[in-house]
Amino acid sequence: MTLPSTYTDRNCSLARALEIVGERWTLLIIRDAFLGVRRFGDFATQLKIPRAVLTSRLKFLVQEGVLARDDDAAKGVEYRLTAKGVGLWPVVRTLMGWGDAFYSPTGVKRTERHDRDGGLLDHEGRCEDCGLAVPVPEIRIEPGPGFDPANSDRDPVSNAINTPRRLLEPIMAARTRT
Repeated sequence: MTLPSTYTDRNCSLARALEIVGERWTLLIIRDAFLGVRRFGDFATQLKIPRAVLTSRLKFLVQEGVLARDDDAAKGVEYRLTAKGVGLWPVVRTLMGWGDAFYSPTGVKRTERHDRDGGLLDHEGRCEDCGLAVPVPEIRIEPGPGFDPANSDRDPVSNAINTPRRLLEPIMAARTRT
């Protein structure tokens, strides 16, 4: 259920942010965009989301400037995070960390590393080796100790997501039907 678009206390930034990213599926779409998913069919395959819902969420995220829609005759339609969308990474990272802390008894599902030196990132995105706050395009994400490959799908999109890779690096899975 979405929050009403009008509310009495217009001085709440959290309520406004939840109007954009608080609907079911939205943060998962954004997470997958960070992991390199760009095509409608690949989002649908990975998330197992109803196509009508995915269409609606993608359209809304484009309208709000979180995603950009790129229409390229050679590649087809792709969605990529805008600077506004990339600004959501600390939120996504924090929610993943919270989920790991309370719902992953075997350890973190995904580990973040500084791609340049391989150093682990702390909960604030700072490299434990060089001390830098690592920008999103330089973060490599890989399966962590709590990742269970048996609970992972074997489609090309899932295989790419579950392989160590830089965030925002486009997945070049076989073209899926849209």
